[in-house]
Amino acid sequence: MERDSQLELYAAVAARLKEAHTRVRTLQVPEGVRMALSRKLLVITAAAKHDLADAARRLDRLTKDLDEGRFPEGE
Repeated sequence: MERDSQLELYAAVAARLKEAHTRVRTLQVPEGVRMALSRKLLVITAAAKHDLADAARRLDRLTKDLDEGRFPEGE
């Protein structure tokens, strides 16, 4: 039973990561900001391989920042 819930969480995080990547790619922001957001998404993707729950929390924070228009500084 626990394995099923883990698979469901994995599928949900994967779908949300895909959506977030698409969202970042289409943002009308300077290239440096887009690169910073892409790096954050790559870190979250890597974290999902080791700690799925932590990756989901990080993705929640990033999505909230995107929703509220809070973007990292570009290079």
